[in-house]
Amino acid sequence: MRPSVPTLWSFNGGYVDTAGFLALHGLFTSHVTGNFVTLGATIALGTSGAVAKLLALPMFCVVIVLARALGNRLRPSGFPILESAVVLKILLLSSAAALGIAHGPFPTGDRPIAVTTGMILVAAMAIQNAASRVHLPKAPPTTIMTGTSTQLMIDVADLATGRLTPEERAAMLPRLRSLAIAVVSFALGCLVAAVVFNRFEMKVFLLPPLVAAISLVPILGARSKAKPSQPS
Repeated sequence: MRPSVPTLWSFNGGYVDTAGFLALHGLFTSHVTGNFVTLGATIALGTSGAVAKLLALPMFCVVIVLARALGNRLRPSGFPILESAVVLKILLLSSAAALGIAHGPFPTGDRPIAVTTGMILVAAMAIQNAASRVHLPKAPPTTIMTGTSTQLMIDVADLATGRLTPEERAAMLPRLRSLAIAVVSFALGCLVAAVVFNRFEMKVFLLPPLVAAISLVPILGARSKAKPSQPS
């Protein structure tokens, strides 16, 4: 069974977040609000990376606003918005990998090249987050697992009580499965990134654009199936 788009994106969400944290001095590139915590730690401990952590959330927000505005403008024309978003994400992830490999490892997170690499990764994850919300609304989030884990445990508790009607149980089981797959995929991405970073250091960034490219295959396949057949 081939992994679905949400599964691949969840893997990449965990992978890119962990890789960025390890290679860019504690920068969260997916879970950007987590940078408030690491910024506090940076200030308290006197470590580097404060600039990138300050810029991460504004960058994330600006990219989502721009992506949404552009998508709204292009939608009436039938432009392939989702496919284009994935291609842009691949280009951003590839650019970050090129910068990281060419100029890393970074001795400090405050170097301009390190900040630039981090912001490119944040932009890529912002596009993934926006695309997930807009185009895959029934799938769990792919860049942060707090809400997903909460709903997963609520569903597990409800199932354990045995007080659900057959209809409620039938509706809950597919959701429970998708939530569990999202959490496991995200965690697997975190684990793989840690292992790869320990072995290959900055080359850790080579995998995310490949995973993003693989996720484009089922998207293109779904679009081709959706196209009406041409009359002969």
